[in-house]
Amino acid sequence: MAPSPESTDVLVIGWGLAGLVAAGAAAAAGKRVVIVDQEGRPDLGGQAWWSFGGLFLIDSPEQRRMGVRDSLDLARQDWFGTAGFDRPEDDLPRQWAEAYLDFAAGEKRSWLRQLGVRFFPVVGWAERGGYTATGPGNSVPRFHITWGTGPGVVAPFQEAVEHGERAGRITILPRHRVAVLTVEDGVVVGAEGDVLADSPVPRGAASGREVSGSFTVRAGATIVASGGIGGNQDLVRSQWPARLGTPPAAMLTGVPAYVDGAMLGVAAGAGARVINGDRMWHYVEGIRNWSPVWPDHGIRILPGPSSVWLDATGTRLPSPLFPGFDTLGTLAHLRATGHDHSWFVLSQRIVEKEFTLSGSEQNPDLTGKDIPLLVRSRLGRGAAGPVRAFLDRGADFVVRDTLDALLDGMAALPGGDALDRERARYEIVARDREMGNDFTKDAQIALLRSARAFRGDRLVRTAAPHRILDPGAGPLIAVKLHVLTRKSLGGIHTDLDARALDAHGSPIPGLYAAGEASGFGGGGMHGYRALEGTFLGGCLFSGRAAGRAAARSV
Repeated sequence: MAPSPESTDVLVIGWGLAGLVAAGAAAAAGKRVVIVDQEGRPDLGGQAWWSFGGLFLIDSPEQRRMGVRDSLDLARQDWFGTAGFDRPEDDLPRQWAEAYLDFAAGEKRSWLRQLGVRFFPVVGWAERGGYTATGPGNSVPRFHITWGTGPGVVAPFQEAVEHGERAGRITILPRHRVAVLTVEDGVVVGAEGDVLADSPVPRGAASGREVSGSFTVRAGATIVASGGIGGNQDLVRSQWPARLGTPPAAMLTGVPAYVDGAMLGVAAGAGARVINGDRMWHYVEGIRNWSPVWPDHGIRILPGPSSVWLDATGTRLPSPLFPGFDTLGTLAHLRATGHDHSWFVLSQRIVEKEFTLSGSEQNPDLTGKDIPLLVRSRLGRGAAGPVRAFLDRGADFVVRDTLDALLDGMAALPGGDALDRERARYEIVARDREMGNDFTKDAQIALLRSARAFRGDRLVRTAAPHRILDPGAGPLIAVKLHVLTRKSLGGIHTDLDARALDAHGSPIPGLYAAGEASGFGGGGMHGYRALEGTFLGGCLFSGRAAGRAAARSV
């Protein structure tokens, strides 16, 4: 018999990846589960559905086939050199990081393969660092792209939940917005909130907030898996850390509006401690979506290493702040310039080889598992279709045949009056002079030559080094880049069983947290910055831990 929506063993708040994994794990343990979410049923899967589907794995067969020698020790060195844990409350985030590294080096790949998840054979090299061995960044490529991108990651967990729904073990309640966690004698016993009126909008679009009723769900255990704050620019600005400069006056949003952070406040109201709110992950390669789905919708360029990166004035960024090397280091540098935008300058040859756009909808070949399209778009001549669409229609793209015309086009865009044309010309010409020898003092050129020693970069990711101004490589392209909100790295403080902790570090009976709402585990297992491919993986790992622990408790 189907469980009553008003009473259940486990209540899961949020149906993104972490919530689906948690619900499936609890149901697999024989428990009755209710899932509530403020959005309509088309949004099942949450942010993960929109993702590129990258997953961090250590010493995988895909890496070994590409000639990459990885190890748990090397990955641990990279993780902790990147995280920079330095606070008393970082003890549990450290423990979560250690446990996650063991997971990524151990059962993660085999578990996913048992569920039908497969990977693109070329491993990506994100967050390359460019510092010393103990500094931030990935020493080797670890970014494994899921065959099917984000929807391919979501699919097995969505299927498990929908199977449980058909079997009567899981109840899914769309348009149910939690307003308060119900606490009795210090125990969380469920949640109460508003039933929102139907609002038939496409996946990801902002839905209505008209209230049509109220609800109460009583549960033996409640899991908060509601995501972070990336869709709420006001909240992002209020928590923006001084170490990253001042928050931009104008920025783009990389996640739907429902990623509003509201449940973090609700959980805090029930006594949960939210930590590391000032740790966040925002990109600096954002471009305005020419076909937006949600407000201020931006898309991230996943750049190869060859584009010349200029600040708004036309000054080249210092080493090692090159495309794809250090996201937050670049963000901090650019915020200190006093401008909200920067520029990529590159050639058509570079855009064809190196430009990939983040997101499932921007990669129809990988998302649709379309091998002929993949071969044409990744190995054929010309830019991939989604990239061509931005070149033709994107408001942030300038395409010209000569440097003078390119600089004119850059200056004509909003904010272009900050550009020092002569400085920009000097930077491009000086860089090109360094291409005359196989050796150079230019660190970016040396690094991109080094990158091509990796088979995957040489095959699909890094263009053969050439002069930007080489007429045979043209036309010239400039891209105006914006700050793009994305992830919260802090969240609800949890122990290794995903139990939410109070201000004294004690578990709150009946309350658990997973996914981005928990900082992907412990209240921030990434520390200050991430290695990429770890957000979806953090949802998988913490969601499973929360679902299993909640099931054991009831």
